[in-house]
Amino acid sequence: MYSKEESQRIKREFWVAFAEKYPRKWVLYDTKIKDFSFKFYVDNKKAQVLIDIEHRSDEKRIAYFEKLEALKNILEEEFIKDLVFEKNHTLESGKTISRIWVEKLGVGFSNKNTWDTIFDFFNENMHALEMFYLEYDEFIKDIDSL
Repeated sequence: MYSKEESQRIKREFWVAFAEKYPRKWVLYDTKIKDFSFKFYVDNKKAQVLIDIEHRSDEKRIAYFEKLEALKNILEEEFIKDLVFEKNHTLESGKTISRIWVEKLGVGFSNKNTWDTIFDFFNENMHALEMFYLEYDEFIKDIDSL
């Protein structure tokens, strides 16, 4: 087990190495939709690429989630397989969000032997989600038509 400082240092090294291998600007929080973001996540058991919908209004949060759910077949056939759709995901803080993700198990930031696998997983899956989003963002943003 690492100390908190050592763990933070390794995480910094991990993200710097990822940025060096895939030096590009990701969409992440720049979706033009409030509280709708793309995220990378890694711990010592798994890596995930996520879409988090954290809108304060449950009605709007669910509306955005249902827009994505309506595109699920296209998303999985043309962009990315094995996505998990969770309308009501509870964070450790107790906050309920909607989350869509794909994960790779058996990898972790503290095992440098898995870094390239994680980096490739992140790049491939985030790129696919971004391409999907850029193609369907107008449809997704238009929740007033529901």
